[in-house]
Amino acid sequence: MNGFSEQSAQDKPAETFSSRQHTYVIDPENPGELARLMMQERIITEGMGGLFPEGQSLPPMARVLDLACGPGGWVLDLARAYPDAEVIGVDISRAVVEYATTQAQTRRLANASFQVMNVMQPLAFPDASFDLVNGRLLAGFMLPAAWPRLLAEGYRLLKPGGVLRLTEGELSLTTSPTLSALHELGTRALKLAGQSFSPDGRHVGITPVLPRLLRRTGFLDVRLHASAIEWSIDTPAYYSLFKDCMMGLELIRPFLLRAGLIQQDELERQIQQALAEMQRDDFCALWTLVTVWGQKPAAPST
Repeated sequence: MNGFSEQSAQDKPAETFSSRQHTYVIDPENPGELARLMMQERIITEGMGGLFPEGQSLPPMARVLDLACGPGGWVLDLARAYPDAEVIGVDISRAVVEYATTQAQTRRLANASFQVMNVMQPLAFPDASFDLVNGRLLAGFMLPAAWPRLLAEGYRLLKPGGVLRLTEGELSLTTSPTLSALHELGTRALKLAGQSFSPDGRHVGITPVLPRLLRRTGFLDVRLHASAIEWSIDTPAYYSLFKDCMMGLELIRPFLLRAGLIQQDELERQIQQALAEMQRDDFCALWTLVTVWGQKPAAPST
C-alpha cells in the first residue's frame, strides 16, 4: 500500500482545484519556491549542455521572449552570451520578477528585462515582436486546454521565420521505490486537477503530445532534442537534484493533500522514507528532458 485511495480519487471532483487563484502546483509567491527555482535553473542549463544544446542560434539583434521565466536564469545567461540581443522574461509572480530585475541590474545586463504577465492569458506585446519565444517546464501550471492557446499566442508574437522553443520533461526515473510512489501520487493529483495529458495519471504526459501541438498550430520543421541528466548518488548533479527534490516534496505537500489521495501522516512517512532511500549508496536516478521547436512560416517573397 502506498497511501493512495482509489475511491477518493473517483469521488473528488476536479472543481476542488478550481478555486485556486493560479494553476501552479506550488505557491508561486513562496520564498522557498524562488530558492528552489534559482537552483533548478542552473541544473537544467548545465545538465542539458548549455543554452541551446540542440544547436539553435540567434540572428543579429534578436528579440527573445522567455515564458514563465522564473528567477530569470535563462534570460540572464542568454543576455550575457548575446549582448546584441534583447531578452525579455515574463512571469506571474511579482516577487520573482522583482528578483530577476535586480539580478539584471546587478550584473549590468541592460539587454535583459522582466515583466509581470500570466502566460495563460494574451500577452501585452504586438504581433511579430520576437525572433525566438522560449519556455521551460511549463507543465507545472498549464492546463491541457491552455496549451493550444499558448502556442497560438507564441505564433502571433513571432516574426515570420521565428522559432518557438519549449523544453518539458517527465518526473525522474529512480531506484527509490518510495520516491517512485510519490511521483505517481503527484501525476495522479495532476490528472485529478485536470492538468495532465496522461490517459491514466501515471505520468505528466506533455512530452509525447508537444510536437503534434506545434504542428497543429502551424509551425513547420518541428524537431526534438532529448537530454538526460543523471543524478545518481556518485555523480556531480546528485546533491543539487537531491536538494531540489527534497525542497519540491516539501512545497508540493498542500497540492497533494488537497487531491485527497493520501492522508497527511502517511504522506509525511513516505517523504521521510524517500529521502532516506535517496541517500543510499546504491541510489540511481535519471531525469530526461525533451526540447521541441518549430518555425513560423517565413513571409512569402515578393
